[in-house]
Amino acid sequence: MQPINIILGDIVDLEVDAIVNAANPSLLGGGGVDGAIHRAAGPALLASCRGLGGCKTGEVKLTPGFNLTANYIAHTVGPIWRGGHAGEPQLLRSCYLKCLELATRLNLSSIAFPAISTGAYGYPLRQATEIALRTAMGYVEMKGSPEITFVCFDEPLYELYLNTSIRLKQDNRHPDA
Repeated sequence: MQPINIILGDIVDLEVDAIVNAANPSLLGGGGVDGAIHRAAGPALLASCRGLGGCKTGEVKLTPGFNLTANYIAHTVGPIWRGGHAGEPQLLRSCYLKCLELATRLNLSSIAFPAISTGAYGYPLRQATEIALRTAMGYVEMKGSPEITFVCFDEPLYELYLNTSIRLKQDNRHPDA
């Protein structure tokens, strides 16, 4: 398998060591992928999250996977899009990087990400996709692991991730182009 995979699917169904939850600061569930993960993991997840004291934007907190096939859930809070001049790119990059660093510290072999901040938080898809992929590619280049999967919820997002990945790989081969 490639160290970075892009798939079309549902993150709650993946057999990986950890999935990432695009959470809100309370960690107590919400809509989108956050709600789907809470529903699939079961009520023990909410009870576990209550004891974590929330999570700051750009940070990560860990819980067991409970009823999921994944062993862990890395909860990260992405930035709300405010036009790109309020530190959003750095905060989004921090979400991905801190999850990858946590996976490395725990010696996990695989982690799966949704498109953090692109739903209710309004981060533009193209910019968010580029940050996600650049961060992952840089991390794999430096650390070599874990295996990273980006899970896209629909065909247009899947195509965007694939095309961005191809472009970034070509840019790395031809930095002067």
